[in-house]
Amino acid sequence: MGALSRRFYGRDPLLVAPDLIGRLLVSDLPAGRVSGRIVEVEAYCGPADPASHAYRGRTPRNAVMFGPPGHLYVYFSYGMHHCANVVCEAEASPGAVLLRAVEPVDGIALMRERRGGGADRLLCRGPGRLAQAFGIDLALNGADLVAGPVSVRGPARVSGTVAASRRIGISKATEELWRFYEPGPWASPMR
Repeated sequence: MGALSRRFYGRDPLLVAPDLIGRLLVSDLPAGRVSGRIVEVEAYCGPADPASHAYRGRTPRNAVMFGPPGHLYVYFSYGMHHCANVVCEAEASPGAVLLRAVEPVDGIALMRERRGGGADRLLCRGPGRLAQAFGIDLALNGADLVAGPVSVRGPARVSGTVAASRRIGISKATEELWRFYEPGPWASPMR
């Protein structure tokens, strides 16, 4: 099962986001392979979305979002943790989907080591924990999801339905139902 194509990512984030649910996120870094089934994401719709990093235009921090689809956009959040996004839409049209949670599948011992232990259900629940468990940091900003060390693979395996809700942890465009998730113990709880 190979990586998803560039064409998969070259669509509106509101189409890509729910299509990511149930697919396998794989990280093949020198420390070892980890993988998990994506269970929660959030769409960010560029200049039309006040919560998007691209809302006010291109900056050195968000430049990857303006590049070709199918790359990782990684940023450091609140001076505490990294967040990983998949870049969507056509080049120069900055859309992205934040990877919020996965159900661990392979490399769980390495995930625990990177996270400093903890319950399996919390290893990859939340974007900061997910990035840490998968070894994703600023060195992977711009990494190619089609041919790089981090990839998303299909087909989607969803047990039940894909739900939509408000995004978590933002203060603008809070009414949009652009968080997509598979209900269950692996996704973040609503606050």
